[in-house]
Amino acid sequence: MSAEPVGAPGTEAPDPLVVVRTRGYAVLLIMVALLGIPISAAAFGFLALVHELQSLTYEDLPRGLGFDGTPSWWPVPLLAVSGLLTGLAVRYLPGTGGHEPAEGFVNSGAPTAAQLPGIALAALASLGLGVVLGPEAPLIALGGGLAVYAARLLKPGIEPSAGAMVAAAGSFAAVSALLGSPLLGAFLLMEASGLAGMMLGLVLVPGLLASGIGSLIFIGLGSWTGLGTYSLTLPHVPHTPQPTFAEFGWALVLGAAAALVGTGIKRLSLSLRDRVSQRRVVATVVMGLTVGVLALLYAESTGRDASEVLFSGQDDLGSLLAEDATYTVTTLLVLIVCKSLAYSASLSAFRGGPIFPSMFLGAAGGLALSHLPGLNATSGFAMGIGAMCVAMLRLPMTSVLLATLLLGREGITVMPLVIVSVVVSYVLVLRLERPSKASTAPR
Repeated sequence: MSAEPVGAPGTEAPDPLVVVRTRGYAVLLIMVALLGIPISAAAFGFLALVHELQSLTYEDLPRGLGFDGTPSWWPVPLLAVSGLLTGLAVRYLPGTGGHEPAEGFVNSGAPTAAQLPGIALAALASLGLGVVLGPEAPLIALGGGLAVYAARLLKPGIEPSAGAMVAAAGSFAAVSALLGSPLLGAFLLMEASGLAGMMLGLVLVPGLLASGIGSLIFIGLGSWTGLGTYSLTLPHVPHTPQPTFAEFGWALVLGAAAALVGTGIKRLSLSLRDRVSQRRVVATVVMGLTVGVLALLYAESTGRDASEVLFSGQDDLGSLLAEDATYTVTTLLVLIVCKSLAYSASLSAFRGGPIFPSMFLGAAGGLALSHLPGLNATSGFAMGIGAMCVAMLRLPMTSVLLATLLLGREGITVMPLVIVSVVVSYVLVLRLERPSKASTAPR
């Protein structure tokens, strides 16, 4: 999802050592620092708007219509509306609403200025009305696109390599606080871009600068507005003892299970996406209805809130761990099935990011297995997150960091288990992955 690291297609990459020593690179750092302020503020505003839309449509609107609370059937018509609005934005606005989340994180470059409204509207229509996706992919695209647009206004004729670095820095700033740490957001973008060696350092310096500034802006705006930072955090993490041999065995089981479930979700979403593309608007409405019905089925069969199936799961991770004792194994299994299918439908037609739903599903799976002997809840929670993230993202280092940094001090204890589960899941996913036509064609 991040911008091209350097240069443009068909152009020769510059020598990183030469670039870093130039006056232009110093000017670029100043430009990135200045652009990081409005871009991170815009990202904060986007997240605040998504949050307000969710509260308005799922809490204020039903109460305004005379309901005591939110009826369990409420998501069905609301997600049909989401499908209609998203389908229209994807079909008729420039840019097709941004990157298709069923493909995972792909280095597709920064969008043009003309594509930014369509990306924002498609994401708002999807995320604000309950689709099972996260905000990270639209933020990355919008941050990169806004940065390039602003840079070209400030410096017409900017070099392609400099423009690509500005775009990357804009993406860094936009997701600086979303994952709980500016370093984690930066690491996600670096691993997804496949940067290495000196080229990594060339893009990393302005990216980290923008990420640090963006994180400070998020903290400041969150404090000033009282809205918080919309950052991934867990308020309380139960203590976990040192890993046992039994838990290393469970790491193998969790890694294998996550690879199978993740591969199934991805294959189903890609299959549905091909059908959705044939009749974009109507099919997106159908996928929205599917998500709503799955949330209704979960609520009616378990007696719990339909919102646990909806949304990205970012805000529910903390309560899922803290209230683990209130979930039966059956409830967790029904939740996993319903949210997995809703996740596949959302990936196939809507616009958003794949990270947070994969984290939630992995966490729920780990907690379900923790009801069996030899696995405590915190370890299962962490291993499930790491294994499912790598199954969906194909980013092993980012998956380990997501699962461990989230737990704070306890994350250090469970890190060896998380690493094992992530490696098992990653290797198995690569073996299960269907080769592309290009790779199987005779040469």
